[in-house]
Amino acid sequence: MTLRAAAGTAMLSLMDKHLSDPSEEDRVFAALADPTRRAVVQRLGAGPGSVSELARGFPIALPSFMKHLRVLEASGLIRTRKSGRVRSCELNRARLELVGDWLDAQRRSWEARGDRLQAFAEAEAALAHVGAAVPADPTPDPAEERP
Repeated sequence: MTLRAAAGTAMLSLMDKHLSDPSEEDRVFAALADPTRRAVVQRLGAGPGSVSELARGFPIALPSFMKHLRVLEASGLIRTRKSGRVRSCELNRARLELVGDWLDAQRRSWEARGDRLQAFAEAEAALAHVGAAVPADPTPDPAEERP
């Protein structure tokens, strides 16, 4: 079984507990949910590295580290290739754009909501100010005088 196939199976079985059909964004966010995997992605942002180079920075056994790499590969965040006895990993920067695009959409949505809330608050304040500036009508309302 290839590294990618094993990772895909493990990732899907984990995610199936929570989602019936995980989207691409769900797979990427699930992969980035772990601090070890985020650190690997951050390290690969500086350039490709071999599995042994990457694993050196973490206080976990190599088989455990390989599980993290399989999850990252299944999500599409990294690509691995084997040359002789050395397996190298590189970051798939295009896949990170899914995260950026999602965050941008969320930011636009929240900014629009904030803008609407600010406009509402300003309109309410203007109405309150206008209402306070208008003196009460001294003429009694005939409907209020009825017994």
